[in-house]
Amino acid sequence: MEENKNKNEEINDSTSEEVEEVDERDAKIAELEAKLADVSDKYLRVMAEYDNFRKRTAKERDGIYSDAYIDAIKQILPIVDNMERAQSYMQGDGVSEGVNMIITSIHTVFEKMGVTEIETKAFDPSVHNAVMHIDDESYGENEIVEVFQKGYKLHDKVIRYAMVKVAN
Repeated sequence: MEENKNKNEEINDSTSEEVEEVDERDAKIAELEAKLADVSDKYLRVMAEYDNFRKRTAKERDGIYSDAYIDAIKQILPIVDNMERAQSYMQGDGVSEGVNMIITSIHTVFEKMGVTEIETKAFDPSVHNAVMHIDDESYGENEIVEVFQKGYKLHDKVIRYAMVKVAN
């Protein structure tokens, strides 16, 4: 019987040692899983941050290009204004025909570039600059009576606001 008792003690000792090893392994596995989850979380955050950085810089780069484009167009607009003024004072001679051709070609180039003239039917404060106001019942409310300077926009971005006279 003593032999059985010794064997049982040995078995209990070896079982308790194995249980301790299993517990240590489980603790180690849990620790490694926690570290893996932490590293995975950090990785995902870094990737999201990088993606946001890439999108932000692309947007800034596009904005810089758009701003430079608009600045160049702004430099050309006074020339267009002067040509249109010259056109309104000339009638039926060769110079008038040449001015008309220049204005037409400028508008064609603007069209190719995506620059459009702002419509001046009804007053819209987001694209018009009201520099004068008149009270006249023959016109509707917020109706544009006169355009002093044409406005232009590149796609949805206003390059220059239209200067207008508004009724009522």
